[in-house]
Amino acid sequence: MNSYIPQRTLARSVRLGWRSFLGLVLPLCLVLGLGVSAAEAVAVFQIPTVAAGDSTWIVDEAGIISRINETKISNRFGDLATATGNEVRLVTIHHFDYGETIQTFTDKLFERWYPTPADQANQTLLVLDEVTKTVGIRVGEQSATRLAPDIATSVAQETVLYPLLEGDKYNQSFLAASDRLVAVLSGQEDPGPPAFDDSFDSESTFASAEETAENRGNNTIIVVVLLVLATVIPMATYFWYAGFGN
Repeated sequence: MNSYIPQRTLARSVRLGWRSFLGLVLPLCLVLGLGVSAAEAVAVFQIPTVAAGDSTWIVDEAGIISRINETKISNRFGDLATATGNEVRLVTIHHFDYGETIQTFTDKLFERWYPTPADQANQTLLVLDEVTKTVGIRVGEQSATRLAPDIATSVAQETVLYPLLEGDKYNQSFLAASDRLVAVLSGQEDPGPPAFDDSFDSESTFASAEETAENRGNNTIIVVVLLVLATVIPMATYFWYAGFGN
């Protein structure tokens, strides 16, 4: 009976050691971003459906556009649709799913929302990924008679991205893009992209691929060390108690 009590105490101590240490390791893994990206990635089918003719002009899944500016942009696009029949929609996502690019995501969403050539004809879809700060655009055949491919590309890669290179100026970015798209699709002269401030050090805003890979490698090493400790510490606790009991 006396020998059973220390053994039961040792087993209980080991279990408590495991629970305590894993309680430290798992939250730390989440803080380091391991296992989070997959949960936050968005697939095309998860975006709410918007059909041609609907009065929804912005789908802000990333939550980066203010309510005031969302209303302003929606009113502009609504007036454009009424006056010309051309419809423009903006979509923001936190991050596209594994295996996608922003353009493949945009194309798939465009074809899901507008499945027939007739539905697609007067549509323009602009999609921004918050994590990578990349932009995709797709223009229907009829709208492309006014919004030429070079202008569409400039809207996505210059009008939208220039404010983001100077900081996370999402509202300024989308207001400028909506102004330009409405002007061109209304048959007015293209106002062109905004002037880019060359004095701003854009390299300091985004991590390079090498820096991202290095950080990911460092995080992996930290987690491996923690998992090793999660195994060693309970074992050390057990043997210490065993020695103490003896």
